[in-house]
Amino acid sequence: MRLREEMPNFPGITEWINGQATKADLAGNPVLVHIWSVSCYMCKESMPSINEWRDQYAANGLKVIGIHTPHSEKDTDIEMIKKAIAEQHLTHPIAIDNDRKIADTFQNEYVPAFYLFDEALQLRHFQAGEKGLQLVKKRLFRILGIKEES
Repeated sequence: MRLREEMPNFPGITEWINGQATKADLAGNPVLVHIWSVSCYMCKESMPSINEWRDQYAANGLKVIGIHTPHSEKDTDIEMIKKAIAEQHLTHPIAIDNDRKIADTFQNEYVPAFYLFDEALQLRHFQAGEKGLQLVKKRLFRILGIKEES
């Protein structure tokens, strides 16, 4: 995806966990789409930050959507994914993308991957890898109109 491109739909979802979301539901809010995989160590390392942002900036309108996309056949085990969601305290909507249709729609090849959209659902930032969380946070603050913490 390119910057300022509109958020795509979420096609071919295997299952939603913790509720569901559509583009219409998300319109008017900044949205962080977090693509991850249950077998990805770096993904698990980023979860506390995702949860913190979800909780801390909900009052600012931030919506977080998780997309679980498999790295291998083993990663398509729904019960294993649900266990990881519970262990990682992921309470936001998670789309299970076992056929990789959402990942393909987002033109994504990486996990973890972070897509940050503004209120008009235009892509404002893309980052892959947990090392980029500070860059995501910096852009998130801009979109939310929050002064950076020192």
